[in-house]
Amino acid sequence: MHEIETARLYLRQFTPDDLDELYRIYSDPEIMKYLTGVRSREATEIAIHTMLERWEENNFGMWALVHKIDRKMIGRCGLGFLDQTPEVELGYALDKVYWNQGLATEASFASLNYGFEILKLDRIVAIARPENIASQRVIQKVGMKYEKNAHYYETDVVYYSISREAYQSKVSS
Repeated sequence: MHEIETARLYLRQFTPDDLDELYRIYSDPEIMKYLTGVRSREATEIAIHTMLERWEENNFGMWALVHKIDRKMIGRCGLGFLDQTPEVELGYALDKVYWNQGLATEASFASLNYGFEILKLDRIVAIARPENIASQRVIQKVGMKYEKNAHYYETDVVYYSISREAYQSKVSS
């Protein structure tokens, strides 16, 4: 079982019991505005199944984020393959009650650490819609640098990346 603990979060595997909480997040138009758009309960169930399959196949994927104090599953964060590429992408989605507390940044650091230290990846990328300033702030806070404008998941995005070397020098400084 892949689990990580940070100051305020547990990152753990999803289970079918997470369906209600994840559906609450995935069905919220404000949270999903810059992601895939709202999802049905059935699509959320499929998403959990797919996330677990990705872990089996790749030894990485999305973690369920559990808030230590509230003991609630409050979102997801982790690594996946960027839309139709071999590149590994950092992604996250958080319940809006927990926005602006640095939790996405905390979970993202843990995910990057797993990618570079455990998986020994050379590079991790992240994308966001240009208008999603909050997401870009998270990406920048974890040390990723803007590389280009791009088009993934049928939408225009800004594309960032960080190398293992850059990550390690950021962590050790």
